[in-house]
Amino acid sequence: MAGRYATALFDLAREEKAIDAVKADLERFDALVAESADLNRLVRSPVFSAAEQLQALSAVLERAGIGGLAAKFLKLVTANRRLFAVRDMVKAFRALVAGHKGEATAEVTVAEQLKDEHLAALRSALKAVSGKDVDLAVTIDPAIIGGLVVKLGSRMVDSSLRTKLNALRHAMKEVR
Repeated sequence: MAGRYATALFDLAREEKAIDAVKADLERFDALVAESADLNRLVRSPVFSAAEQLQALSAVLERAGIGGLAAKFLKLVTANRRLFAVRDMVKAFRALVAGHKGEATAEVTVAEQLKDEHLAALRSALKAVSGKDVDLAVTIDPAIIGGLVVKLGSRMVDSSLRTKLNALRHAMKEVR
């Protein structure tokens, strides 16, 4: 379902030549949902009626400065009672945009925010591996302790300290 909505939005954005603007607005909304527990609850909870969700969403969009096609899309999704899947829709839209531009999208999980020069080095290393420009979707998860978890297409590299410590723990259990 998320893919169908994302494809329809992508087609509309391409017709209106607003792909980058829609992507920026959707990413801003996705970041707001990720940051705010209340907004996340509004988006995911079936307890709220479509009218209540639409009223709250309209206020959030206005305050965040999200308008145009992205706002209309989010309101349509809300009216159709599909707001619970909006983050998957944003992810699918991001993948469609990357494919359209000949880019690859890499999901990177880090323990703390990376500096710009580290992001640039990571981006260039991934470009060398994939042969495409790479758009990074960075997630911060302190639970990995340190290192990186990188997903690029079907490949995943987990060099987090949590994984290394778990492997060491298992190796020590086997020695006994």
